[in-house]
Amino acid sequence: MKSTEIFKQTIQAYLEQHAASDELFAISYAKPDKSIDQCIIYILNTVQKSGCNGFADEEIYSMAVDFYDEDGIDAGKPFDCKAVVNHTIELTAEEKEEARMEAIRRVHEEYYSRLKQPQKKAKQPAINNQPNLFDNL
Repeated sequence: MKSTEIFKQTIQAYLEQHAASDELFAISYAKPDKSIDQCIIYILNTVQKSGCNGFADEEIYSMAVDFYDEDGIDAGKPFDCKAVVNHTIELTAEEKEEARMEAIRRVHEEYYSRLKQPQKKAKQPAINNQPNLFDNL
């Protein structure tokens, strides 16, 4: 199975946070016969059986918790698929300011490099010094 690594990391981070805040779940999460890879296989098989293409985060997290809480759950067989994690990244004020300063620096460098490039002169129309017999008519 080739689920995206971000999907796996997101589920694992949630489970670790949940285990840290819930002592009963921490016992289930520490079961030696369960693994994050099996959990991901279980989630993906459950999603495939449902026939739906999109789920709320809470639904997926609930499936992960169920996998660890319930004994005798068969994860199913692995299969190739792609899992998409739809999260936005929140930057700190310091990171935003750093990104802003980097963007300003790039704009200055680009503008300066344009100024340093030799300007192309517009083509002057060719002057025809040859006399034309018909100009005098």
